[in-house]
Amino acid sequence: MENYLVIGEITKPQGVRGEIKLRPITCDVERFDGLTLAYLKRGEEYVPLRLTVNRRAADAVFLSIEGVTDRNAAEKLRGELLYIDRAHAVPLDEDTNFLCDLIGLRGVDDEGGEWGTLRDVLQPGGNDVYVFQGPRGEVLVPALKSVVKKVDLASGEMVLAAARMREVAVFDED
Repeated sequence: MENYLVIGEITKPQGVRGEIKLRPITCDVERFDGLTLAYLKRGEEYVPLRLTVNRRAADAVFLSIEGVTDRNAAEKLRGELLYIDRAHAVPLDEDTNFLCDLIGLRGVDDEGGEWGTLRDVLQPGGNDVYVFQGPRGEVLVPALKSVVKKVDLASGEMVLAAARMREVAVFDED
């Protein structure tokens, strides 16, 4: 389980005083309200940053980072991912997981069928789509309660409803 979670990507400088524009990578942009500490990854280390959230829009958060005082310094951060430590993550509702915790789970169905390993989670709008790679090739599975019966992070398994899988799974034809 990852100790740090991505919450956004720095997209560009905003103005000439070092403010940056961040594209949120989170379901809850309100999680930025009151945020004062985040991290940048440098090799295998996470470097703490003191920051101030100046304002947020529907698709962006504008913030200032301590020590970044001009456009050139802000430009050097373009494309960087911003992280928080798990201890300061927004609490999740029951039956909700961070996507990074799902990647790598083994997909099995309630009739003993193997679906492979969860390799990706697509977010096309509406509901998420799980991408499993396994004995049947690449399989796309809608993230619906009627399909996903149980997520067991401790055992590393996602249990799927076999009957629903026959109806909704999309197989890669390659």
